[in-house]
Amino acid sequence: MSDDRRHAITIIAMLGSVFSPYYARARERGPADPLMHCAMNVALYGPRADRWALTERPRGAVFRSPRSLAIGPSLMDWSGDELRVAFDETTAPLPSRLSGTVRLRAGAPEPGARGARAELALDGGGRHRWAPIAPVARAEVELTHPAMRFSGSAYLDTNAGDEPLDRAFERWTWSRALGADGIALTYDVRRRDGSRLLIARAFNAGDAAGGARELPPLAPRPLGDTTWGIAREIAADPGSAPRLLRTYEDTPFYARSLAAATFGGAPATVVHEALSLDRFASPWVQFLLPFRMRRSA
Repeated sequence: MSDDRRHAITIIAMLGSVFSPYYARARERGPADPLMHCAMNVALYGPRADRWALTERPRGAVFRSPRSLAIGPSLMDWSGDELRVAFDETTAPLPSRLSGTVRLRAGAPEPGARGARAELALDGGGRHRWAPIAPVARAEVELTHPAMRFSGSAYLDTNAGDEPLDRAFERWTWSRALGADGIALTYDVRRRDGSRLLIARAFNAGDAAGGARELPPLAPRPLGDTTWGIAREIAADPGSAPRLLRTYEDTPFYARSLAAATFGGAPATVVHEALSLDRFASPWVQFLLPFRMRRSA
């Protein structure tokens, strides 16, 4: 997110695109190869217009090494404590070019290095895992299409799973809150077996490579439903009243938003997501998904 909060960019490299209807259909026919369904998802948000690119590509378009990942024309590459992402994608549903470079400088070690943050299990059996690799980071964004530059606060994490998300979870909300002294991360997971997991941790701005501390007790606070009826709530200070600032993504099963909330009594600007796996698995949502993504041969 830019320091003036007018622009933001999200990039997700997916090996086995979890929300792909093509991957879901392949699994229905039997064991499916996740590397036949890979994508570099790029979403750009600005004051005048937003752009979204998600092109699914097969195994032949994927290259992996211990320090880099290429999916089609886009590349992620580690160099020391800097992650460079160069992308050249086509937007959907209206085709246009979305290309540029993001350089993220992480305070924590690169993945696989000694001291890198450990994975946390999101389900009871450890089949779904999450790791905040660089909770506190900075990024420089330089785009060629459209032409723009900005820099600001950044974040890097990773998720891994051994089964489809909708088998283990009903829904979840996730948030990264940026305050004056650091950030607060929350992951509020509602599992298919009826249990709930709330991860709530804080990281100091001046101690990005150090350990996390637990936040004071938080409580689900309403943020308002989306246009599609997805419930949004933030795990924030009990009794507080979070405010919705902007909705970045409003889809039938997923929402990404910008909000204001308090954590431990301190105000923060929050990037927030809400995901409904029940809604995602419904046939009518599966029918609509191809309109937001492309499939490359």
